[in-house]
Amino acid sequence: MGAKMSSFGSDKPAPWPPANRQPDERLATFAGGCFWSVELAFQRVPGVSATCVGYAQGSTPSPTYEQVCSGRTGHTEAVQLTYRPAEVSFDELCTAFLNKIDPKQKGGQGGDIGSQYRTGIYWHDEEQQKVAQARLAAIPGCAVEAEPFRSFWPAEEYHQQYLENGGRFGRKQCSAKGCNNPIRCYG
Repeated sequence: MGAKMSSFGSDKPAPWPPANRQPDERLATFAGGCFWSVELAFQRVPGVSATCVGYAQGSTPSPTYEQVCSGRTGHTEAVQLTYRPAEVSFDELCTAFLNKIDPKQKGGQGGDIGSQYRTGIYWHDEEQQKVAQARLAAIPGCAVEAEPFRSFWPAEEYHQQYLENGGRFGRKQCSAKGCNNPIRCYG
């Protein structure tokens, strides 16, 4: 069963990773509730070169939005990004992430509740593991998962850069580097 179309694109998965990825760029994967606002927060971080929303850590290959929303695939809505460590450290990415979410809320974020909205940092290497575990261990009552990266499937194209493109109300939000305008979760 395919995802519903929107005015922003198709229900086909977005192409990922970017074809123009540079050798000095690394991957990072974060889950923080609904992926739209987390993506916009990362788009604004200098040193982040590309973002993709999708479904991480689950067992079903190439899941659809509807399948993930059922809570039966084991996936969580996530943002995978490429970044340049010479411009932004993984620790700084963790700071941006932790400033965006409530790390003590279990089973979702805000009104988005369910296993598909759980929070997590999914490391790609030993350095990211050390940083993620240290950052999360310093938060009493932290509910954020810290796990090795297992899988990521890009979400349907219409989910990509959703808030930058106007969201459900057609009100575009700024994705410029360094922008600190409040993020409206659904547009």
